[in-house]
This record gives sequence, C-alpha cells and structure tokens, in this order.
Amino acid sequence: MKKNRSSAVSRTHKQGPYHLMLLPGMVLLFIFHLVPMVGLLMAFEDFMPIKGLFGSKFVGMANFQRLFKLPTFWRILRNTIVISVGKLLLVMVASVVFALLLNECRHVKLKRVVQTTVYLPHFLSWVILAVMFSNIFSYTGIVSQIVQFFGGEPEMFMISNTWFRKILIGGEVWKEFGYGAIVYIAAITNIDPTMYEAASIDGAGRWKKIWYITLPSIVPTIILMTTLNIGKLLKGGFDQVFNLYSPLVYETGDIIDTYVYRMGLVDLQYSNGTAVGLFQSLIGFVLLVIAYKLADKLVGYRVF
Repeated sequence: MKKNRSSAVSRTHKQGPYHLMLLPGMVLLFIFHLVPMVGLLMAFEDFMPIKGLFGSKFVGMANFQRLFKLPTFWRILRNTIVISVGKLLLVMVASVVFALLLNECRHVKLKRVVQTTVYLPHFLSWVILAVMFSNIFSYTGIVSQIVQFFGGEPEMFMISNTWFRKILIGGEVWKEFGYGAIVYIAAITNIDPTMYEAASIDGAGRWKKIWYITLPSIVPTIILMTTLNIGKLLKGGFDQVFNLYSPLVYETGDIIDTYVYRMGLVDLQYSNGTAVGLFQSLIGFVLLVIAYKLADKLVGYRVF
C-alpha cells in the first residue's frame, strides 16, 4: 500500500510541470468557453438587459417555436447546409487531386515552389481577400472583362444570387485546398516504396500506380478527414460570408452565423439570436458525435 502511494506521489511530482504548462490554457478555456455558457439562459427567456439574465421572464421553448415558424430561418439553414457541403466535398476532392499530382512531380525545386504558392492563401485573412474578390468580380473587374472579350455581357457577380454562392464555394476551395493537401501528402509518403517497384516490374505506368496503389492507400485518410469534418456542416464560414455578402444576396448567401450576428448584435434580439446559436451548437454536437463514431467504425480512429 505504501509502495503504491509513494509511486503515485512520485508520478504526480514528475507530471507537475506538465500540469503547470496546461494551466493557462485551462484558465482561458474556463473564462471564454465555460463561463459564457450561462448566457444560454437567454434562449429560454424574454431577455431584457435592464432586468438582467436572472430577472428576465422565462418563456421556455417559445423562442424556438417562433424561429421554426419563420421562413427566413429555413432559408438560412438550407443556405448553410448547401454552402458547407459544397465546401467540404470540393475542398476534399481538390486537396486529394493536388496531393496526387504533386507526388508525381519529380522536379524538387518546382515541387517546393508550387507547395509554397498554394499554401499561402490559407494564411491570408478574408478581410484582405474580400477586397481582392470584390475587385476581381466587380462590374469592371477582370472576370467581367474576360466575359466581355468573348462576346458576353459584364455582370456584377458579387450581388448576383446566381453567382454569389458559387463564388463562396470556389473561393474557399482556392484558399484551402493547398493547406488541406498536407495530410494527404503525408499519407502518400508513408506508402511502402516496394509496392511501386513491384508495379514497375509488372509494367504498370504512372496512372495505374496512382489508381491501384496511391489512391487506395490514402482512402482511409480521406474517409477519416471527411468524417471529422461532418461536425462543421452548420459552419458555413462566417469570416468569408460576412466580408463578402450584402442584403442583395441574403437569399442565397445568408448563413446561420451571419443571421445570429444580425439578429443578436444588430437588431438586439438577444433571445432569438441565442436560440438560433444554441440550435446550431446542438446540431453540430450531434454531427460531431456521429462523425467520431463513423471514424471509429470505418478507419479505427478514436480520440479516447
């Protein structure tokens, strides 16, 4: 008994510095993530700032019932899902294709230049990129000039409900596919080189090696990354949409995050905004649990 107690004390003493390193992060997590959870009470109240969080009238599920009856709520939910799914699938496909093509590049210097170039957009803020996109897709921008050169009519793409959603998804793909390919490039480097050597002896060319060796070898990684991103299906990308959209494209570009921002902070409907945000978080939590269950079942990935 004494021996077990002394070993536990010794182990705790050794792990002490690591707990101290973890402490600042835990304090920030508590202050900025756990304490604000008290504010979720507003979703079940007719919140009035003058009465405070604990003095406002409790209305139960009335805020949620009111939201579910609004046609605008279902519109933004549809927009969020369409935009999020489009981003998830296209970024994944572009990342995989880029990783496969980059792996086939035999010029080391060119390979490094290409990698650095496509990684760069990931580190740029949408505040900066929004200005660039607004200029490129404006009525006198380069895209309209190209369309006009081929005999078409210039258009204001950024305020067009036909094009705005496509620009959002395409912009996200352009920004993230290079950075997203890092995981797949790492997976490709772990493939046994003898498999390629055996395929070469059998007369297989590059495309057959990609199709029968490289791609099947990274399928578990593709499944894992896709399932883990399922939890983000109700996150349409606030930074991007907020910096690019306008009231003219609310029909196709308004998402839950921007709707919560306008409702809660602009229109001062605190209870309704909190209710929408809580709904989004609950659905996201359910999707996250499903994603991890799928990851465990399909590729054996477990967090705990």
